[in-house]
Amino acid sequence: MKPDLFVFLGDNIYADTKDARVMAGKYRELDKSSLFQRLLKTCPVVAIWDDHDYGKNDAGADYIMKETSRQLFLDFWGVPEDSPRRKHPGIYDSMLFGPENRRVQLILLDTRYFRSPLRRNPDWSAKHGSKDRTGPYLPSEDEKATILGAEQWEWLADQLRTPARVRIIASSIQVLAQFNGWESWANFPLEKARLLRLLRETRAEGVLFISGDRHFAELSVYPRQGFYPLHELTSSGLNIRFPDEIPSENAFRAGPYYLKENFGMVHIHWERNDPLIELTIFDEKGSRKISTMLSLSSLQFGKAPKVVTPGR
Repeated sequence: MKPDLFVFLGDNIYADTKDARVMAGKYRELDKSSLFQRLLKTCPVVAIWDDHDYGKNDAGADYIMKETSRQLFLDFWGVPEDSPRRKHPGIYDSMLFGPENRRVQLILLDTRYFRSPLRRNPDWSAKHGSKDRTGPYLPSEDEKATILGAEQWEWLADQLRTPARVRIIASSIQVLAQFNGWESWANFPLEKARLLRLLRETRAEGVLFISGDRHFAELSVYPRQGFYPLHELTSSGLNIRFPDEIPSENAFRAGPYYLKENFGMVHIHWERNDPLIELTIFDEKGSRKISTMLSLSSLQFGKAPKVVTPGR
C-alpha cells in the first residue's frame, strides 16, 4: 500500500510481566522479525501502547513497572533524547504533517499510565461470563476517576487548538463504542463526556478517531446533537485472529465488522475543493472489508453530514 505513515496502536508486543528483562526480550523478538524490518523500510512508523506492551492485562496507573516500561518503549521506538515525549510522564505525543492547506495533526494518547482502576463487575467470572453477557467491568461514576490524567488533559486541550484541517486522534482503546463491559472509554463515562465537551469547547474540526485492542475491526459513527458526526476506525488484530464468534454489541457500529487479521487506512483525497476522507479496513491480502468515504466539510460544526459511499 506504501502509506505515508504507519501507526501501531498498542499490544505491539505481548509482555505481561514485572521483569524488565522479559519485556526487553519481547522487543528484541519483534526487532528480529523480517516483516517488521520490511515495514520500517517502507514508511515512517510511530506507536502508542496498550495493556500488553504497557506490561499487564487491563493495567492502569497502579502498574508498578510503568516507568521502566516507559523507558523501554521510548528506546525501542527510537524517540529522540531531546523529544518532549521523554520529559513528561506517560508516552503521549502529537505531530503535524503537510503544508498549511493540507495539514494533518496526529494525536497519540496514553490511556494507561494515568488511568484510574476499572470498576469490577461482581457478576462476571472468567469461566461463565456474566448474566447480561457483557464483560468483566462496569461503568465508573467516580468524579475523580481519570483516563488521561490532569497533565495530559491540559496538553490535549492545547493540541486541539493547534491549526489543522484533519485531526486523527489515536487511542489504544475504543472511544465511541457503546458500553460492553470490556475496556473502552465507556468504562469512564464522565471522561468520555469530558472528551466530547473538549472537542466542542476548542471548536476542533476534522476529528477522526483510530483505535485497536478488540481483535476485530469495525467503524463506529457517533451522532451527537449540535455536533458533526464523529467517526472511529477500529483495526485489530494485525496478526492475531479473533475467535470466530459475534463480537460485543455496538449501537454505533456502521456497517459490517470483520473478525480476521486486518489493518486500517485513512486516505485523504486532497485534490478536491472539498477533500474526501476514505476510511477502510483491509484484510491481510489487501482486499477491502469495510469502507466509507466522507467529505471534510461534513466534519465541521454547522455543516450537514455528507457521506459518500465508494462505488467499489
